[in-house]
Amino acid sequence: MARVALRNVRKVYAGGVEAVKSASLEINDKEFVVLVGPSGCGKSTTLRMIAGLEEISDGEIYIGDTLVNDVPPKNRDIAMVFQNYALYPHMTVYKNMAFGLMLRKYPKKEIDQRVRDAARILGIEHLLDRKPKALSGGERQRVAVGRAIVRQPKVFLFDEPLSNLDAKLRVQMRAEISKLHTRLQSTMIYVTHDQVEAMTMGDRIVVMLGGAIQQIASPLELYNRPVNKFVAGFIGSPPMNLLDGSIVAENGTLWFRDAANAVSLAVAPEHQPAVEAYAGKRIVFGIRPEHFAENASQTPKPGRSVTANVEVVEPMGSEIYLHLAVGGHICTARVNTDREPPVNQAHVIDVNMEKAHYFDAETEMALGR
Repeated sequence: MARVALRNVRKVYAGGVEAVKSASLEINDKEFVVLVGPSGCGKSTTLRMIAGLEEISDGEIYIGDTLVNDVPPKNRDIAMVFQNYALYPHMTVYKNMAFGLMLRKYPKKEIDQRVRDAARILGIEHLLDRKPKALSGGERQRVAVGRAIVRQPKVFLFDEPLSNLDAKLRVQMRAEISKLHTRLQSTMIYVTHDQVEAMTMGDRIVVMLGGAIQQIASPLELYNRPVNKFVAGFIGSPPMNLLDGSIVAENGTLWFRDAANAVSLAVAPEHQPAVEAYAGKRIVFGIRPEHFAENASQTPKPGRSVTANVEVVEPMGSEIYLHLAVGGHICTARVNTDREPPVNQAHVIDVNMEKAHYFDAETEMALGR
């Protein structure tokens, strides 16, 4: 297997559209890295440049120690799994998996061994004589992955491979791909717009927006220490609640207050060094849904509670999502309770201020990093 390195890689299309802006990224040997972001952020373009399917405008791409800028895709020793599976409809599963090796004139015995080994790993041995039209979506996806495995490439590339599957099958297949990575000990680069997929699969995650890399970190680092407002709002389901307001210094205490003064929360001592320079200035306050809690006595705690109107209740089984109107803000709370609070009634909600996040209102960068 091999490491992959991108150094100041750009992609500019005709008309000056910059799809990828000076991306630099080091992917270690045997690492599983996920590129994630909204549609049009440049993640698939980045993957296609690594594969050689898109010509880069500037920069360098290395696979192992080899500069591959001018190396054609077939010589890069990579295997790519596409969103639409790209199976040959007239060929059996066996021939679909073997076809690439046949083109490279591998001995028949070796081809057969590789195909049957891959089929056994993926649990599709019983499908080898079928054609794609006789397969379910999940089975077709396994065949597409098997076709990549038989190549025994240095790097596996996945371009939104699960987006055509139903929710239950997606969960199953992302677990299968993660187990496959552990078993093969291979370098894998995976593109998705689904941040839940990214969080559950990646050793590290690359968050992209507008062609630029926003943050590269482990899933927990991204979740707990987002570098900016975009990453904070994108990573997490439900997403982080973000409220505009300002920092107010009053009687030796720093407070976050929104413009309508409907939210007045005391900044926790550990966060004060990061925000004290913003006294009197606009900031964005962030709190994740699970860091709200029902106030059992319905008695507000000064500086640590808000009074909210419960607009929608979503039972999720082991927990409940509460959609709250707090002044002019709509927030989501994720609470563990057996009781559904009545809708359209005021409710006291406690806020875990030790878990709060603060962002510069102009630059949108996190404070205190």
